[in-house]
Amino acid sequence: MTLTTQERQKFPILTPDTVIDLAEQALGCHCQAICRQLNSYINRVFELETEEGDGLVIKFYRPDRWTKQGLSEADAFVLELQEQEIPVVAPMMLTSNSHLASHENCLFSIFPRIGGRFLDEFSDEQWLEIGRLLGRMHLIGAAKSADNRNTLNPLHTTAVQVDFLSNDQFMPPHLRQHFQDVCGEMIEYITPMFADMETIRLHGDCHFANLIHRPEESFILIDFDDMVNGPPIQDVWMLLPSYHRESIAEIELFLEGYEMFRAFDRRSLGLIEPLRAMRYIHYAAWCAEQSRDPGFAAQNPEWGTELYWQQEIDDLVRQQGRIQKPEIRNQRKDDGGLEINGNC
Repeated sequence: MTLTTQERQKFPILTPDTVIDLAEQALGCHCQAICRQLNSYINRVFELETEEGDGLVIKFYRPDRWTKQGLSEADAFVLELQEQEIPVVAPMMLTSNSHLASHENCLFSIFPRIGGRFLDEFSDEQWLEIGRLLGRMHLIGAAKSADNRNTLNPLHTTAVQVDFLSNDQFMPPHLRQHFQDVCGEMIEYITPMFADMETIRLHGDCHFANLIHRPEESFILIDFDDMVNGPPIQDVWMLLPSYHRESIAEIELFLEGYEMFRAFDRRSLGLIEPLRAMRYIHYAAWCAEQSRDPGFAAQNPEWGTELYWQQEIDDLVRQQGRIQKPEIRNQRKDDGGLEINGNC
C-alpha cells in the first residue's frame, strides 16, 4: 500500500559515516571505510564492505513509497523463495531479529552483494531457464496473498494514475482532456480482458536488469521493490525482445520451461500489449512523483513539456491500435506452435 501525498517525507541526510554506522549497528559487525553510492532512481543505495571483506548493499527506501507492512510482505515473499532454493538476493537478518530497520523517518534493509552482469538478449537455452525460474517463483507466489501490495488491474492502478496525472501541475491544461479521453477509452477496452485472470504475488518489475547472470550458474532474481499482485504474464512481457507478434519464438521457449513446473493460462498472452500500455502510464506517473524532488528537472528537462505529453498521447494511441489488432491465438496448433487469430 502506498502512502498518501500528505504523508510524504524526505530522505534523512545520509553521509558515509552515518551509513556505515547504521550498517554496523544493524548487523553487529565492523565495516571498512568504504561507502559507494549506487545508481537508484527511487531509493538511496550504498555499497559497503565488512572488515572480513564481505560485500554488503544497504538500501534506504523512499519514505513515501511503501508502508512497513508492504515492505515486510515483499521481504516475506523473497525469503519464501530463498527457502525453496530459488535464486534470489534476500535481505539479511539484523540484530533486531528483523529484516527491516529504521533511521529517522526512513526504513532500510541490508543485502549481501552478489556479483554478475545483465544480459539484454537471451539464447534459446536461457529462455528455457528463465521459464523454469519464473515457473518455480510463481508456484510460491500463488501460495499466499499480499494484502498490503498493489493489485495490477486497469481499474485498480491505471485509472488512479490517470487521475493523478490529469493535473495542471504536471500537464498543460489544453492537453488534459485529450489525455483523459485516450486513457479512458483504453481502460474501458482492456478492463474486461483482466476478468477471470489468475492473480498471484509477482516480482512485478521483471526486466533484464533485474536478472543477474553468472557464468555456469542460474539467473538470480533481484530487486523485489515493485512486488505486486497480478497476472503471471506481468513477469514475462518486459523480458521479450519486441511486441507480442514479433516474440512468438521466445514465448514458446519460455512456456516450455515454465510448464515444467506450473500450468500457464495462455489466454493471458492477450494481456501483453494492454500491460505495455499500462506501463506507459505507470512510468509517466512515476516521473510525476519524482518531479517533486530537487534536481529532477535539471536531469529531465523535457519531462512535463507540451512536446512530452503530446508524444505520450501519441504513443498511447498507437499502443491502443496494437491492442485492437488481431493478436496471437491463445491455444496451440497441432504442431505445438502459436497461431494468429483475431479473437484474443
